[in-house]
Amino acid sequence: MNLLKRNGSQLQGFPRLFFDDIFGRELFNWENNNFSSTSTTLPSVNIKETSESYQVEVAAPGMEKSDFNVTLDGNLLIISSARELKETTQQETFTHREFSYQSFQRSFELPKNVVDEQHITARYENGVLLLTVPKKEEAKQKPFRMIKIS
Repeated sequence: MNLLKRNGSQLQGFPRLFFDDIFGRELFNWENNNFSSTSTTLPSVNIKETSESYQVEVAAPGMEKSDFNVTLDGNLLIISSARELKETTQQETFTHREFSYQSFQRSFELPKNVVDEQHITARYENGVLLLTVPKKEEAKQKPFRMIKIS
């Protein structure tokens, strides 16, 4: 058995950065985390496809429906929010101010020529933004049909 001894900034035989890189990663990350490249939190999103539509659920508790912007640019569905909170406490000898900025943007590419853009609906209930993105009639899954053999 061969043990590695720690010697200052490196383990004997291996640079420390090698181990920091390996053990600093999440093993099952799968590129599906809730942090943007700037390490800010992004809301979790569930997307479900049915034969009639796409159902999008965005977990955003504590927000108001007026905090959201939902746009469709071609086949790119963009959900964003920007919110600024200011809190000021004044007493006789001091003033204390707290500022908080919260924003996110999530984009989803929808299949081309499938979405009925004119009938997309959105509502905000119990901390969840719910979007229904209907499919065009020609893109809907047709029911199973038996074909008679002659």
